[in-house]
Amino acid sequence: MRKLQTLDEAVPLLSATDDFVLGLPVTAVLAQRFRLPTVDPAEFPEMIRIQIEKVLPYSADEVTTDFELIEQNESESVVSAVAIRNEQLAEIAGPLLENGYIPRQVTVYAAQRASTHAPQGNAVLVYPEGETLVYAMTENGKLSLARAFESANGDQLHMELPQLRLSAELQGINASSPSVLLDESCYQLRDTVQEILASSTEIVGIELPPAPVKLNLLPESWRRRRSQLIKQAEWRKRLIWAGSAYAGLLFLLLVYLSLMRFQVGRLDRQIAHDAPETEFVRTTEAHWKALAPAIDSRYYPVEILLHLFESLPSPDVRITAYNQSARQISVDGEANTAALAYEFVEKIKKNPELRVFQFDMAAPRILPNDHAQFRLEGKPR
Repeated sequence: MRKLQTLDEAVPLLSATDDFVLGLPVTAVLAQRFRLPTVDPAEFPEMIRIQIEKVLPYSADEVTTDFELIEQNESESVVSAVAIRNEQLAEIAGPLLENGYIPRQVTVYAAQRASTHAPQGNAVLVYPEGETLVYAMTENGKLSLARAFESANGDQLHMELPQLRLSAELQGINASSPSVLLDESCYQLRDTVQEILASSTEIVGIELPPAPVKLNLLPESWRRRRSQLIKQAEWRKRLIWAGSAYAGLLFLLLVYLSLMRFQVGRLDRQIAHDAPETEFVRTTEAHWKALAPAIDSRYYPVEILLHLFESLPSPDVRITAYNQSARQISVDGEANTAALAYEFVEKIKKNPELRVFQFDMAAPRILPNDHAQFRLEGKPR
């Protein structure tokens, strides 16, 4: 644990989005205990505001108030109310505000200690706050009465503690046999406190961390500003993540493009290396294609004519001319009807011995005697 003396020392340790609580000294706030009729909880804030206005020389707009319920029955409620002037709060939190740091909660340190060390029953807390010594009465972990002494010597305690105890009893606080909690840094005052209060004293240390309390004196304008800062930080974080993701994708794309360029270069080198062999294969293939009509029986004119005649659908289809070159064949013919000409073409295309050619036929020409004159052209596949 690092102990800091001022808020200026805490500033370098914080950031705008940190979730931290500012605990105020009792000298900065007005702590008041009220007995109010038990009403709808929604009406409590307005009732307490009216009571606070009675004891403060400031308007409601100049102060921030909050309260905690100490105890309640059907007819009466005991409330611990705390108020602080906004101008004074801004002055105290000046080092934080100047750097854009707004706490999540502004509470009273005495209430934090009460909630931590004396959550039940009545207790007296004695601890230092800066140059002063704080005397706080608590009920069920809620702050009821608090005073700060300028000095912490025995004579001052003998004079002040009995008066504060009397003030507590006048306000209806049972101060006859409270638990007495003395901060460990004030151990030398233990005998004096026990003698004055006639109760055994327990030594307590610093809370790590203190128990949470309901009291929150954070002004509404601070709440809105903190919400804006958090949203801005969230958007900034999202933009950073989006930028990082974009940069990552761009990096992967560059790596991919570099890899592709390397692969293309490798393939180009391989193609260049294999170019002589590839050219030999191409030349050989061209030679074989040129020799195919002479050495492949499927290209022999006699064989082709035989398969053409085998494909004739009937004697009504006649072949009148046949021509063949190295690159294509042509067949002229005449059929009694156009349907027979088309049937002839279909049978040729289905003939497995003629599939080395791709046949096409234009629309037959109809003769005066209604016969159909056709011409087929076949090219090697």
